[in-house]
Amino acid sequence: MHSSSPQGFLVHHGRAGIKDARPDFAVIASEVYAATSAVFTRSRFAGPSVQISREAVADRIARGVVVLSGNANVATGAGGRQDAEEIRRQVAEAIGADPNDVLIASTGLIGHRYPMPLVRRHVASLRWPFPGADFDAAAIAIMTTDTQPKIRRARCGGATLVGIAKGVGMMEPDMATLLTFFCTDAEVGPVVLDDIFRRVMDRTFNALSIDTDTSTSDTAAVFANGLAGPVDLMEFERTLGAIALDLVKDIARDGEGATKLIEVRVTGARDVAQAKRVAKAVVNSPLVKTAVHGADPNWGRVAMAVGKCQDDLDIAPERVTIGFGGQEVYPGSPGPEELARVAEHLKQAEVGLRVDLGAGPHSAAEFTAYGCDLTEGYVRLNADYST
Repeated sequence: MHSSSPQGFLVHHGRAGIKDARPDFAVIASEVYAATSAVFTRSRFAGPSVQISREAVADRIARGVVVLSGNANVATGAGGRQDAEEIRRQVAEAIGADPNDVLIASTGLIGHRYPMPLVRRHVASLRWPFPGADFDAAAIAIMTTDTQPKIRRARCGGATLVGIAKGVGMMEPDMATLLTFFCTDAEVGPVVLDDIFRRVMDRTFNALSIDTDTSTSDTAAVFANGLAGPVDLMEFERTLGAIALDLVKDIARDGEGATKLIEVRVTGARDVAQAKRVAKAVVNSPLVKTAVHGADPNWGRVAMAVGKCQDDLDIAPERVTIGFGGQEVYPGSPGPEELARVAEHLKQAEVGLRVDLGAGPHSAAEFTAYGCDLTEGYVRLNADYST
């Protein structure tokens, strides 16, 4: 077992044949029951995996999750649901769990059922207990178009937290083409864990956008089996939030075709909801994203994006401030030197945009959104995705 893995979690990873020779199948399981919280896509085309897992976490207790990568098993009718239920049932039997205590998650091409003969053969090879807790291998097995695995670890008191994630496109929460799973041996009650997890997701993964498209398969879950004992809950939330944000930034940097991470911080808003709308309008704008890619200091595109929030009648241009990095560009008319500093900032691997809405001295509402630039690589990858 990895020295920085939480106690009581075991991992299976392997190749079921969904993605030819690449790893495409993982099971993460706790040896004991774990407090569990999960959030999912709100897509009207949510796949069977999402539907089944929603039911499984209703009691906030689970043993683990099985993940299939390379096939979303979405829009596959009653047969697709039966396939997902069969896989979950067989994995549950393998680890000695009730099927209702196992989540299932899928990611990949929409409109195709699992290659069940191959998957059945692989599931039949499972032997419990699994030989270790190789979360790094699990992070590889859940990838689709990701160019690198995404995993983060941290300590909280005497407990360990580990998080893995995948996703680089079809990214507009709620939530994204996203799978992310967190495991910890901290002792946190199910109700408290659910509250903490939802707050963390709101300010991390639900602040992420790659291309405005919402996936059918998004699943984020946390499992806390309590084997390390109690922890300070405020510290736990900070630690979970920190590794979740690191994973969000890893995803944004690895966005399909991406070359730059974009952070858009909106301050001085009427409330957090308004700050989030404006931040998302900016980070999702194709014109802003292409300007960042080309290091074009066209700050007017940011003003345009803010202006798209047409229902926010209290946004007044004369109170708005716009900046790139440490350089303010609006109000006023930036000269050649100021624009050169903006262009230099836009050449960096991480680009920071700042918008203050000037709602007044008593307003402290803010929100930061995360995304990436828009490149020719994104178009090429998605033009040929299924072929």
